[in-house]
Amino acid sequence: MLEKKEFYINGQWVAPAAANDYAVINPSTEEQCAVISLGGQADTDSAVAAARAAFDSWSQTSKEERTRLIEKLKEVYIARQEEMAQAMSQEMGAPIDLSRAQQVGAGSWHIDGFLKAFEDFSFERDFTSSEKTLLEPIGVCALITPWNWPMNQIILKAIPAMATGCTVILKPSEIAPLSGVLFAEFVHEAGFPAGVFNLVNGDGPGVGSQLSSHPEVDMVSFTGSTRAGIAISKAAADTLKRVSLELGGKGANVIFEDAHPKAAKAGAIRCFRNSGQSCNAPTRMLVHKSRYDEAVEMAADVATNTHVGPASEEGKHIGPVVSEAQFNKIQGLIEKGMSEARLVAGGLGRPDGLNRGYYVKPTVFADVTNDMTIAQEEVFGPVLSIIPFETEEEAIAIANDTPYGLTNYIQTEDTEKRRRVARRLRSGMVETNGQGFAMGSPFGGYKQSGNGREGGVFGLEEFLEVKAVSGWAAE
Repeated sequence: MLEKKEFYINGQWVAPAAANDYAVINPSTEEQCAVISLGGQADTDSAVAAARAAFDSWSQTSKEERTRLIEKLKEVYIARQEEMAQAMSQEMGAPIDLSRAQQVGAGSWHIDGFLKAFEDFSFERDFTSSEKTLLEPIGVCALITPWNWPMNQIILKAIPAMATGCTVILKPSEIAPLSGVLFAEFVHEAGFPAGVFNLVNGDGPGVGSQLSSHPEVDMVSFTGSTRAGIAISKAAADTLKRVSLELGGKGANVIFEDAHPKAAKAGAIRCFRNSGQSCNAPTRMLVHKSRYDEAVEMAADVATNTHVGPASEEGKHIGPVVSEAQFNKIQGLIEKGMSEARLVAGGLGRPDGLNRGYYVKPTVFADVTNDMTIAQEEVFGPVLSIIPFETEEEAIAIANDTPYGLTNYIQTEDTEKRRRVARRLRSGMVETNGQGFAMGSPFGGYKQSGNGREGGVFGLEEFLEVKAVSGWAAE
């Protein structure tokens, strides 16, 4: 069993100020796979002090030097990518093939995106012939990241923060901390100066709250639940620090009558990917009545034929959900759905042949109305709700009738309709006809899906202050 009890503070691995062991559970087996320490106020203060002490010199380093170190970090990341894939597969249950290709791949892809965006990024911009606008690092940043896409979220925060001259303290999810610890090893191997990057493990009420309210932290970047995002915003309010939030979602996948014949199949597959544990998953499938019965049948077939198994198993399948608490929450929402709508696939309990591990049956509900619990609450599991509609206006109204606004989806061959509907959907992202977003595209949401944007130039600007300077030109 792994022991990863130390924190990375000021360029060194240090023991926690007070022992507070925490068991990391492998969700495929329900067995302990590692032990970490949960930090306390003294550990948080130490990490913040290290970041504060390093900020002045790091913020004045050249763009070229920061680029060099990020490129070196990418080299280390690629060289040790199998270690990272195994860590994420073990800690949060991603099937090993998905962990290698998508969980690890998301991290390297975003590093490339930031390096590309950074090439032409200017920290000085002419406003008038005699006035400059300067973009300067905001300062010490607390990065609080989730368990569902660990490297995707750590990279989206740590790389732009450090690239722009900020110093950081990372608190990864205590449920899936091993990948964060490994990333700290990568940063150390790449040769970043002491104090630029620090890591303290802990839970939300502990280290998370301590960072959010800390007077020496200038910004908090958080990805996780809307409930936690609200708590962090309240904790940060007393010091008026900047808060950037990427929160939950309840994406609508609007399938019009002229959509691709396999649109419903693709939507169901996308919903179940990563065991449904994606904030941007298309969990509400809105289908035109002329295609509704066909879509229900197609989605049910996907659910029935989606293989569920251990994360260590090779091949295409979905693994367990991350924890017992998550499993129980999903089971409760499936049970609620069974009292509200028509169950056409899946349901309660583990899939056949699996009596241990946090495995959930891919589940499809039909005849859902948008006021039902399963249409409004984020399940964060492999559960799909299918809702019929008759008109474009009705589809838009249903899609927008949610407290969330992260990602919506449109399926239609009518270009004008696609553009028209995209403009009216209240979400930070709209994916159309299965076309993925480009490298550096802004990731973020409206409403209770958060604020701020991650990725590319948008992600770099998130960590910068704007300063106006008059009289810049020579006298």
